[in-house]
Amino acid sequence: MSTDESTPEPTPDRPDTPEQPVPDVTPAGPDTPSVPDVPAGPDIPDVPPIEPEPMPDPDGGPAGEFHAPTVEEITGYTADGVPTFDSVREKIEQRSATALGAEELAHASGPGRSLDEQYEDRRAAAAERLAEIRRSLRSE
Repeated sequence: MSTDESTPEPTPDRPDTPEQPVPDVTPAGPDTPSVPDVPAGPDIPDVPPIEPEPMPDPDGGPAGEFHAPTVEEITGYTADGVPTFDSVREKIEQRSATALGAEELAHASGPGRSLDEQYEDRRAAAAERLAEIRRSLRSE
C-alpha cells in the first residue's frame, strides 16, 4: 500500500489538522450575524395555558384519577384464555365491515359491473323465455 508524500501522517507533536481551511466552512467575523435575519412576524400576545378539567372516570372513580387498563382490556382475553365479549363483538364487526367493503369494491370495479350486467341480461332473457312458454301453453 502506497502513501501519498504530500499529506503527512499525524504524529503526537503534529495533530491531524488540515493545512487549509475546509472550503464550505467560513470563520465567523465580528460583523457576521449569529442568527439569520428573520423578518418580524405579527405580535402574538402571551396567552396563559388552559388547564384541562379532570374528566370523571367512566368506572365511577373520582374525577381526575388515572385508570390503568387491565390485561383483559389490552389483550381481549381473560386470565384463563377465554375471549371477552367486547373482543368477540369487535372481531365480528370488523369482519362484517371488511366483507361489505369488499362487496362494494367488487361492484364498483369494471369486472364487477360486467358481471352485474351479464346477470341482468340472463335474468331478462330467462323472464322473456318464461313468458314465451306461458304464451305457447295458453294458445294450445
